[in-house]
Amino acid sequence: MRSVDKYREAPTVPTAHSADRKNAADAINVPWRRKARPYLILAPSLLLTIGILIPFFTSVYYSLTNYSFKYQDASFVGLENWTRMFGDPSFWHSVSVTGQYAFLATAIEMLLGMAIALMLNRDNLLSQALRMVLIFPLMIAPVVATLIWQLMTNSSVGVISRWLRAIGVTDFVWGADPATAMFSVVLIDVWVYTPFVIILVLAGLRSLPKAPFESAMIDGGSAWFTFKTLTLPMIKPLLYIALLFRMMVSLQEFSIIFAMTRGGPGDTLMTLPLAAYNEAFTYKEMGSSLPYMLILWIFVYVASHYMIRYWSRAQQRASGI
Repeated sequence: MRSVDKYREAPTVPTAHSADRKNAADAINVPWRRKARPYLILAPSLLLTIGILIPFFTSVYYSLTNYSFKYQDASFVGLENWTRMFGDPSFWHSVSVTGQYAFLATAIEMLLGMAIALMLNRDNLLSQALRMVLIFPLMIAPVVATLIWQLMTNSSVGVISRWLRAIGVTDFVWGADPATAMFSVVLIDVWVYTPFVIILVLAGLRSLPKAPFESAMIDGGSAWFTFKTLTLPMIKPLLYIALLFRMMVSLQEFSIIFAMTRGGPGDTLMTLPLAAYNEAFTYKEMGSSLPYMLILWIFVYVASHYMIRYWSRAQQRASGI
């Protein structure tokens, strides 16, 4: 019996080499679909990136040429278009108008949207009805909204002009006067896009935990104290998101200003998008128009970069990190 046990094979102990061989064999036997899964997941984002980068680099190239709709051939001119643009006073005027419009529209929409969202954060029939009504302007295209406001502010048939005459305000020219043109387009922008801020802030308010607010109420905290110490820090990440989207869209706004005044009267509302449009489609100089759009892209990129950084910090503070 002892002799039989002597020649029995000892149990094999898996070694590192055998484990490596097993993993290699498993890797070989993995179906190709499983291997390709990570690449398939990344494929849409890769295609989107390529689709964005191709026109971007094409625009950079043509901004260095004298490409025009008037001629078939385009030659390389270097930084001539850029130096001409930076030396043109109308370019700096367009930068100023773009900044003023973006700042006024975004600031008013953020303040008004947050205030209305706080008032609608109640469970009653009036708040529910107003939530539905305030979404309607967001469903209207900006050009259509501008045409509606042009009709409402018409001096002969406009309902708003009638209301103004009823309180003694006559001959309010709206977009026809340089003194009131900015007010007119910002008013339309606020009417169209404030519901976006309201919806976003209201969604954040409805998702806040109730326990901290109940504790503050028991301790006798005032409404301003509760808002300053609890509500505002918790919804600050959402406010940065709303600010990011509204700032980006306001810097690029074209349709409202074009439909209302086409950049006028004169060049009162000649923003960077409208200046680029005039260079490309009025004067047929595509090479001269592209630097305007690339400068606008730089402004949007810088603004979004800092907004995302502030949003990340606010998100960490709201999470207690």
